[in-house]
Amino acid sequence: MGSTKNSLQPTQTKTRLLLALWDLGGMQQEVTKGLVNKRIVPKGKKVKEYQGLFEELQKQGAIAISKKGYSLASPKGLEVLGEGLKSSDFKFEGTIVGTWAANALVRWISQIDVAVASTSALGNGKSAIASYDEFKSVSLQVYDKLNYEYNFNHLVPIYRIRREIGDRVSRTQFNDWLLEMQADDILQLQGGTVEDNARNKIEDSISTELNGLRCYTKRLKP
Repeated sequence: MGSTKNSLQPTQTKTRLLLALWDLGGMQQEVTKGLVNKRIVPKGKKVKEYQGLFEELQKQGAIAISKKGYSLASPKGLEVLGEGLKSSDFKFEGTIVGTWAANALVRWISQIDVAVASTSALGNGKSAIASYDEFKSVSLQVYDKLNYEYNFNHLVPIYRIRREIGDRVSRTQFNDWLLEMQADDILQLQGGTVEDNARNKIEDSISTELNGLRCYTKRLKP
């Protein structure tokens, strides 16, 4: 019996993790690691004991992981969460269910049909981007495509890249990963302004406290 219980724990913990991430707004934005860990790591346990489960979910394409936090990948994250909650093996450990979990389940029941329907057509059938390496590959492909088709002379507007990738990645994650690509000397983000100074195009560019507005990117590595 003990071995059976232990074999079920990873599935239960993954489902709790995804539920917590969904409840914390992980579909719309990145959630800090501290907030997620506070909900899923019981007293007496260490965060590193759960690292393998986070990595498994990332490989499944259910979540995206950055240096600062996690986000729920759509639609895969919702699918895995839904399957976990429907599983006959899923249950909460202990005698008391946390208020957050109970409220999240109630909200899930009332909203999930709408949420699944609205994400089923994500990216014209393209899956969510779940890792930095995948984002790097996709964004460089988009960069090359736009640069060739519109003759941008190697200064591709960031807003064009963001819109081309679309909902495959959250806005926050897009910003973090593009800045990480600059830190890795793959791209260089440059200032200036967009054509016609359109506000929505500027908002879809990147602005940082240190460097201010960055509207264009230049590829440094082939």
